Amino acid sequence: MYTLQIEHGIKDFDLWKAAFDRDPADRAGSGVTAHRISRPVDDPRYVVVELDFGQPGQAEAFLAKLHATVWNSPDVAPALMGAPKTRILESAL
Repeated sequence: MYTLQIEHGIKDFDLWKAAFDRDPADRAGSGVTAHRISRPVDDPRYVVVELDFGQPGQAEAFLAKLHATVWNSPDVAPALMGAPKTRILESAL
């Protein structure tokens, strides 16, 4: 399993979650098999998103799609603050 981990600051969680739920990048159609959203207990204006994929190429393609169609558009990502920090992880277990 491969996980695209995304961390970024947000203006407002409810606004961010509504945009996430609209799914402008088509997670299921892009190979996402599961996702998790976490928030630091000491920072309500930050999120960590983990998106699981079966193949590393799917994670890489989805990350490229996020850069091209989501993160560069304030209309699509209205709650995003700053540039997201990303990495693709491979499950070690």
